[in-house]
Amino acid sequence: MDELPQLINILKGDMSIVGPRPERPEIAEQYVAELPEFNLRLQAKCGLTGYAQVYGKYNTTPYDKLQMDLMYLAKPSIAQDLEIMMATVKILFMPESTEGVSEGHITIMRKKSE
Repeated sequence: MDELPQLINILKGDMSIVGPRPERPEIAEQYVAELPEFNLRLQAKCGLTGYAQVYGKYNTTPYDKLQMDLMYLAKPSIAQDLEIMMATVKILFMPESTEGVSEGHITIMRKKSE
């Protein structure tokens, strides 16, 4: 229910289904102060779900979120968007899957983006 405003934004065209998930403004300001490049992840429309949200952990560092989002943005594909959407649905029904993935998955994603 709390995602209803985002669904309306998607229908209006202000957001996409998959893309870098925006941070709350006060958190984003802190991240940008520490890591000015953090705003690079906003090169695309923000999304209801994203690579960093699905494959990262709740406590993923801002640098790692930036890295994941930039890898996603480097080679956008419908297949990858579908994979992220399906992983999002999985997370909704299997809360333990929000633990994230190992470093190995980031390495695989790097190879895909090269």
